[in-house]
Amino acid sequence: MSAVERLTRALLASRFLRFCVVGTMGFAIDASLFFVLHDLGGLSPYVARALSILVAMTGTWLGNRTLTFREHAATGGREVLREWMTFAAANAVGNISNYATFSALITFAPPPFNYRYLALVAGTAVGLVFNFTLSKRVVFRAHKPPT
Repeated sequence: MSAVERLTRALLASRFLRFCVVGTMGFAIDASLFFVLHDLGGLSPYVARALSILVAMTGTWLGNRTLTFREHAATGGREVLREWMTFAAANAVGNISNYATFSALITFAPPPFNYRYLALVAGTAVGLVFNFTLSKRVVFRAHKPPT
């Protein structure tokens, strides 16, 4: 079996690895939008990061419902909206931790630790643990069939 085949099997077998793949996509959305809003658009790093986190969260919700937790994803308009709202609420813990880490580093840390993109990576890493745990236990758990 080739290395690619082993990696593909591991990815398909591990929910956490699938979550990390989706998280990597979310990080790309987060960092790219932060760059556009802050570096190109001139928004403060605090406002730009708050907006980029919210957009990335929606992207990761879509990715997680189709790749990571597909078998537990809601169906139907009202249930899907409820799932997104639950995802946003559950991930608020990770997103607040992410934002707080980012803000603390760019505000108080000495160089090079106050570099915006290093702080973005650190914040994302802190939020990952919270977001995986809460997504798995609160958002994408097995749904009871409607009665």
